[in-house]
Amino acid sequence: MSADWYFLRRGWFGKRRSVGPISEVEFCTFIRRGVIDPETMISSTSKTHGHWHRLREIDCAMQLYQATHPGSSPPRNQAGS
Repeated sequence: MSADWYFLRRGWFGKRRSVGPISEVEFCTFIRRGVIDPETMISSTSKTHGHWHRLREIDCAMQLYQATHPGSSPPRNQAGS
């Protein structure tokens, strides 16, 4: 089963707009190309149950980002430790 993904992208005048639904393959392609980065807000009807999260909060997506962007800094620790 393929998830329908959405992400927020900055548009005109700094306003955010929702992009999607996109397939899992398209979602991974956008991560690899850097269109979606660790701070991008993402949502999925099946994976996040429609809730919005930053990419860095989704382990499997963040692993793909780090694998395809080896020079990027690690995600910020939310616990502050």
